[in-house]
Amino acid sequence: MEKRRLGNSGLLVSVVGLGCNNFGGMKQSLDTEGVRRIVHAAIDAGVNFFDTSDSYGQNGGSEIALGEVLSGGLRDEVVLATKFASPLDREKTTRYNGSRAYIMKAVEDSLRRLKTDYIDLYQYHFPDPYTPIEETLRALDDLVHQGKVRYIGCSNLAPWQIMDGWWTSKHHNLYGFISHQAEYSLLERGAEETLFPVLDRTGISLLPYFPLASGLLTGKYRKGQPIPEGTRMSMPRFQARMTEERLEVVEKLIAFAEARGRTILELAMSWLASEKRVASIIAGATSPEQVRSNAAAVGWKLTPEDLAELDQITGK
Repeated sequence: MEKRRLGNSGLLVSVVGLGCNNFGGMKQSLDTEGVRRIVHAAIDAGVNFFDTSDSYGQNGGSEIALGEVLSGGLRDEVVLATKFASPLDREKTTRYNGSRAYIMKAVEDSLRRLKTDYIDLYQYHFPDPYTPIEETLRALDDLVHQGKVRYIGCSNLAPWQIMDGWWTSKHHNLYGFISHQAEYSLLERGAEETLFPVLDRTGISLLPYFPLASGLLTGKYRKGQPIPEGTRMSMPRFQARMTEERLEVVEKLIAFAEARGRTILELAMSWLASEKRVASIIAGATSPEQVRSNAAAVGWKLTPEDLAELDQITGK
């Protein structure tokens, strides 16, 4: 598995990562034994980047399950990333919280659940509209100096907020964000116009989530065919993503891949891997087979001609 440098740091991450949103014991999510099988399959496939959050699963269940599995001698083999700012008691508050008081408690809770004394990448999950970015960064800087956190990243920030954080860390000589998580895929390319200029200016790496466009790039959803039961697109909140226009593009992408003896999954993952700004592709999995499939899917080296044709297909 290819390893890439995360931002301007010395941290090397596998080009395919493991998203752990399915862990944690909630309905339709994995229990600890299911997590154990997936984690072992990922490590065997060369995946070393594991991405979770304190808000994934029930009552921090994703961190709990992952910590239980990694504590069996696997902790030092992985780059462990988690997130803060999305309170677990969301029924009581809708505020995303980046305050110093919140961060200092959240990190201790995550360390306890993950059964570790350090977090490799601690990420600001959603921006807090009430807390100045300097307060957030100073708290994170203290955690790095304390050895509880090694590097910091962010997620779901607007481009101007990333630049604000970058300037603030430079101006005050604080540790800054080395990565940013955003949705990016063959079907969702808005980041190229809005986010890429910021990444180029700051040296921050992109960690794309929803790389398969919530399953549309797996080949399981076809134009004119019923939605398979039990899939993500069978849920009402995801069906807005499955437009006729997108399904038309999907059919063209399937034809492109099949004409070259490949699958649309290989196309989606290898296309992301061809982007120099991408450090690791956050791909979720619910089985060891899916982990192995995701890991193997980046082996296709697309040519400049391939990329140009894909730009035409996707309207770029």
